[in-house]
Amino acid sequence: MTGSFTLAYVPGVTPGKWARVWQERLPETELTLVQVPGADAAAKVRSGEADAALLRLPGDRADLHAIPLYTETSVVVFPKDHEFAAADELWLSDLAEHVLWQPLDDTLAWDAVPGQPPVERPETTADAVQIVAAGVGLLVVPQSLARLHHRKDLKYVPLADAPQSRVALSFPIRDENPELVEHMIGIVRGRTVNSTRGPAAEPAKKKPQPHQQQQRRGPAPQQKKQPAKRVKPRRGR
Repeated sequence: MTGSFTLAYVPGVTPGKWARVWQERLPETELTLVQVPGADAAAKVRSGEADAALLRLPGDRADLHAIPLYTETSVVVFPKDHEFAAADELWLSDLAEHVLWQPLDDTLAWDAVPGQPPVERPETTADAVQIVAAGVGLLVVPQSLARLHHRKDLKYVPLADAPQSRVALSFPIRDENPELVEHMIGIVRGRTVNSTRGPAAEPAKKKPQPHQQQQRRGPAPQQKKQPAKRVKPRRGR
C-alpha cells in the first residue's frame, strides 16, 4: 500500500513503538510524526493537517472520534528541598496551603482547583515548571509531562485523588474511516497482522485429511476373484 499518513502527538506521548509497527506492516506508506502543543492537536486533525492525533482527554472533541488508549497517573511537582520531599504519595488536602499553578495548556479536568489561587496562569506547562523550580508554588500534571520536563532540582510524587487524563487516538468523524486510519487504529489497539481489520493475510492452504485424500483418489480398484482350485479326492487303500 502506498501513500502517506501524518500522525500528530502532544508532548509527553511517545508514539515510537507504534511507528515501528507501522513501518513493519506498511513499509511503502510513509508515516510522518509531528509533535504539536496540546491545545492545537484537535484543530490539526479537523483542518486536515494531520490524519489523526495522539492527544489527551478530556479536551476539544467536536467532530472527532476518540479511542482512549491508557490513563496517566497525575503527579505533583515541587522542589527537592520542599517539605513534601520525603513523601511517597500526596492527597489534594495536602495542597490546601500551597499555591497551585494551572497553566493554560492544562489537560486535567478539575471540579475545583485545590490550594491557593495563583496571581496568573502561566502560558505553558514548561513555564509553570520554571516557576516551581524557582521555589514558588506547586504543579500537578500527568506523569509523562513531569518526566518530559524533569530537572535535577525538582521531584514529583503521585497525587492519589487528583483527576487523571487519558491518552487517546483521535480522528475525524466519518461514515467510513479511510483504510490508513483503520490500520492505525489496529496498531494502537494491539491488533495482530492477521486481525480482521488489519492487513489481509493470505489464507493458508489446508492439508487434506487422510479420509479426504482417499476420497480424492477415488475408490480402490476391485480385485478379480480367482476361481477356487479343485482338489482331487484321495482314493482309499
